Amino acid sequence: MIEYELVGMDLGEVRFAVSPLNELTLSLRTFRDPGRYPLHLPWLRATESARAALDTELLLALTDTRLWTPDFLNPRPSTPLTRLEDELAAVAEVPRPVVREDLAEVHPEGVPAALRGRTDRVVRRIVRALTDYWEACFAPWWPRMRAVLQADIVHRGHVIARDGLAAMFGGLSPRVTLTGNVVRIRLASDTTYRRTTADAGLTLVPTLFSRNASTPISPDEPPMVMYGARGIGALWEAESPVTGGALVGLIGRARARLLTLLGEPASSTELAIRLGVTPTAVNQHLRAMKAAGLLTTARHGRSVLYLRSDLGDRLAVAAA
Repeated sequence: MIEYELVGMDLGEVRFAVSPLNELTLSLRTFRDPGRYPLHLPWLRATESARAALDTELLLALTDTRLWTPDFLNPRPSTPLTRLEDELAAVAEVPRPVVREDLAEVHPEGVPAALRGRTDRVVRRIVRALTDYWEACFAPWWPRMRAVLQADIVHRGHVIARDGLAAMFGGLSPRVTLTGNVVRIRLASDTTYRRTTADAGLTLVPTLFSRNASTPISPDEPPMVMYGARGIGALWEAESPVTGGALVGLIGRARARLLTLLGEPASSTELAIRLGVTPTAVNQHLRAMKAAGLLTTARHGRSVLYLRSDLGDRLAVAAA
């Protein structure tokens, strides 16, 4: 059980952020045990040939049979717009004793051969392997992944505004609760510690590659909870949502499909990929629907997320 004591229940103590490096590192779990991540099988098949050219010995060594990953490769991001280059640069500067301790924590029965040797050389090999992995298997899909993560953050903000902080924490995972001013995370391991968020805050990080909530293993790491993002089921497949005939007759098939999908916030890029059309075509429809009062928008970093308005909700529900 990990416990984070929120100071004064100040919302400023709780923030959301996205970490490309967390996604990259946690995705290595799908290599080791793809059966536990069936929703990612389309992506694994699409990247199979690209992975064959990577340093897979090293990449696989960064997880274990428990699917743990080293804390120094799961940094706490500071913003929803964190850049991978900055995170990898920070990895290169992690104190060498911390690297050795974190690798030994993941591999208590002995560090794999790919991670042995001079620590500075091991770190350089890790950074190089992760960079190659990103370019081959992540960069082409990152806009789509990031859109799902950002949409999740917008949803959590709506939950806080509507139902409060405790409801938002309870919705992250069955393992997470907020009681009084203490956030409790039940882990599968016997790791236990309690610390305050004073002067550090608590960062909540949605991820596409975790089925349950997780935290840093060490209490010395900044307070952070990683949790499974919403919308993963639709991440890798084009969609043809079912729409009512009356709605199609009123606003057309393309706009009816968009209105059906936008019960949850999404960017134009994500919508284009999910529907298998161009972003230009999607943007034309979105602008027209917003002008008609069917959609609202919320800016999240550099992205604009669309969501049905009250009028759009009523129209979609009535048509259904």
